[in-house]
Order: sequence, then structure tokens, then C-alpha cells
Amino acid sequence: MCKSLVSLALILCCAVSAAAQAPKKRHINLPNRNVNAPFSDAVLVGDTLYIAGRIGLDPKSGKVPADVTQEATNVLDGFKAVLAQAGMTMDDLVTVQVFCSDVALFDKWNAVYKNYFKKDFPARAFIGSGKLLFDAHFEMQGTAVKGGEAALKKKLPEPEAQHGN
Repeated sequence: MCKSLVSLALILCCAVSAAAQAPKKRHINLPNRNVNAPFSDAVLVGDTLYIAGRIGLDPKSGKVPADVTQEATNVLDGFKAVLAQAGMTMDDLVTVQVFCSDVALFDKWNAVYKNYFKKDFPARAFIGSGKLLFDAHFEMQGTAVKGGEAALKKKLPEPEAQHGN
């Protein structure tokens, strides 16, 4: 009986300790969110922000603008707003996936996209997706790490010099 109680106490202590060390999870939703959908705009776990797919709806009308350049701007401005809620910037993004209903819009997307970063671009996939919700042309989702590249450099060793043969 005494051994059982000691074992139970140890298990409870371990469980409480593990729960206390687990990173906290914070759900982020922008104010004045136009879409009533069963997902969060983003979820912050520790220093990592997981951002849900965003389309470029006009904030006033709630519709996709006719101009694809404005739509791309809306997508990226939405990303900036979500990142700001977590105390991050576009330069904290480490990877993004862009879904596009027409890959012929690749250059138009890039003309807007490149202006949102100060230094290095995140890893990216640009995917021809077919039709998107609300007849949008673009949807982007991504992952950001607080401190971006600087944070990763602190955690990862520098790569060894490569030797050519």
C-alpha cells in the first residue's frame, strides 16, 4: 500500500512537472474578422507561430478585389497584422505556402511579395491550386519563429565548410 502511494505521488509529480514545462498555446484572431469559420487566424506555441491560410478579401466589403495586385497586397497586409498580434514581423517568417488559382499570376504575386521583406525571404512553395474559396486568386499560410533567422542561428550550429573533390 505504501509503495503504491509513493508510486502514485511520483507519477503525479512527473505529470505536473511535464505540464508546467510544456509550451503555452495562444490562439490569435484579428479584431473585425470578416469570416466566421471554425479555425484561428494563428496559433502561437512557444516562439513558433502557425498562421492559417489567408485570402485577400477587402477589409471593408469582405469581397475579393477585382485587381489581383490589390488582392495580393491584402493577403500580405493580413499576414503582417497577424504577425504583429504575436509581436513578430514578416522577417520572422521561415516558410510560406502560396496557393494560386492561376499560376500565370506568378509574376504579379512576386512583384508585391518581394516588397514585404527587409532581408532574406522565407522558404516558399507557390502551388497551382485550382479554384479557391470566394473565387480568390491567392491564399497564403505560413510558419514564423520569433527572431526568425537570428533565433535559428542561436539554436543551430553553423554548417561546416564543404570540401570539394
